[in-house]
Amino acid sequence: VSAEGGARERARAGAAAAVHAAWQSLLATGDRGAARRALERLVVRAEVALAAPADTDPALLRDWAAGLSGTGPVPRISHAHAHEVDDEVLGVEAELAFGKPSLWRRLAPGSPLLPVALRTAVGCALAGYGSLALGIGRPYWALVTAASLYQANVTLTWNRTVQRVAGNLAGVLVFAAVVPLAHAGQIFVVLFCLLFSFGAEAFISRNYWLGSVCVTPMALLITEFARTQEAGELITDRVVDTLVGALLGIVAAVIVTNRRAADHIELALEATGRAREAAERTLASPRPEPGALETARRRLAAALVELRAADDTAAGEWWQRALPEERVVTAEQAGHRTLAATVRRATPWTVRNPENADEHRGGTDARENTRA
Repeated sequence: VSAEGGARERARAGAAAAVHAAWQSLLATGDRGAARRALERLVVRAEVALAAPADTDPALLRDWAAGLSGTGPVPRISHAHAHEVDDEVLGVEAELAFGKPSLWRRLAPGSPLLPVALRTAVGCALAGYGSLALGIGRPYWALVTAASLYQANVTLTWNRTVQRVAGNLAGVLVFAAVVPLAHAGQIFVVLFCLLFSFGAEAFISRNYWLGSVCVTPMALLITEFARTQEAGELITDRVVDTLVGALLGIVAAVIVTNRRAADHIELALEATGRAREAAERTLASPRPEPGALETARRRLAAALVELRAADDTAAGEWWQRALPEERVVTAEQAGHRTLAATVRRATPWTVRNPENADEHRGGTDARENTRA
């Protein structure tokens, strides 16, 4: 029984983490098209199933999951279910509209991202001095490689390191293939640089390693603008500097630990709870003070943003204790619904169907039509 209970809790924790990751992916996208709105509602339904599994139809969940695994359109939930989830979707929108914390708040003493800044400083110093010690002619390439690796946590930094090394090594092979033609005339150098620049802009935001495949030969060809250089020397310097920068960069990420990452989640959970309670007290007041509702809404939105940032950072750190993923999901779910209530109280003409909400937020005419 104990083993079965432990397996159930692990499965529940995994489901909570998956729901949280789904929200991260949705909030990272751009415009809210019909497909994204449908996905938002499905994620909310997953949250409901996680919170109250006894009140959920497993067959319906399986049907939605099967629909998501194929290549067809995103499954649409019924109007009855949509009515239940609109509040939380609106709360998520309000949180997203609030924005992210300022750079100073993210890097102030005690900030969960302060170790990233320290890792960058230490990693760049190690990479630069390491390249100089090896006698490489262009140590700044090692420094740039190390600086490009660092993300919010060690796991993401490692993933970026693999992508950077793979992209740079593949880019060196591309350079070796085009350099004979580039040496045939300066016009080819210019054309290749334009081509690789276009490729970098097209790929870097979608797939980092493919973008690096374009950036690396472009950087090597730019050195040809001043004078024609020996291709073997350029290739050797780039490969060695990439490996040195990546190796010492990831070493710095492991050495500079972020032991307080899990503590930041606890602090963020407490702050979110206080902000939600304050917002609910304001909502319960029949005549809140002028600006009180807006202040409560902004504080709750800020607390939710901080909670998500703290959880994202801690989730990818090594040598951390078990993280309270279920508590994070529960706090976010409750916070989103309270945030939605504050939005509806502040804008009583907002309709319940989020697919048409943009029409009613577009201007005075839309508001007047809705009120009528």
